[in-house]
Amino acid sequence: MSQTITKGIKALLAEANAVVTTISIEQAKGLIDSEEHVLVDLRDIRELKRAGKIPGAFSCPRGMLEFWIDPESPYHKDIFDQDKTYVFYCASAWRSALSAKTAMEMGLAPVAHIEGGFSAWVKADGPVEDVD
Repeated sequence: MSQTITKGIKALLAEANAVVTTISIEQAKGLIDSEEHVLVDLRDIRELKRAGKIPGAFSCPRGMLEFWIDPESPYHKDIFDQDKTYVFYCASAWRSALSAKTAMEMGLAPVAHIEGGFSAWVKADGPVEDVD
């Protein structure tokens, strides 16, 4: 029996992008070292080791996001319990759009994501730090 997918990734991304604030690479560059923002890298460790990350960004693998946000989860991370703006990014802004929407639905606010993701960041000569 084959599956009938009733809502595909294009629809999910359109829904997310309709409600999530998207910031430009230039805006994101201005957030490095900001005391009012937390940059959250959603890529997995292999991606980080291969390509690096935005300086100062917090690494949160996409698969752990909900667990790390929820204060009732045994995996909760205190970084998600601050009065700051959370700016998510991934490689191409797909995971980050979905993640930002999920974080909003969980009550994390304010949140945004970076247009074009890390690929656009690198293309725009944004600074990158290595990850060991």
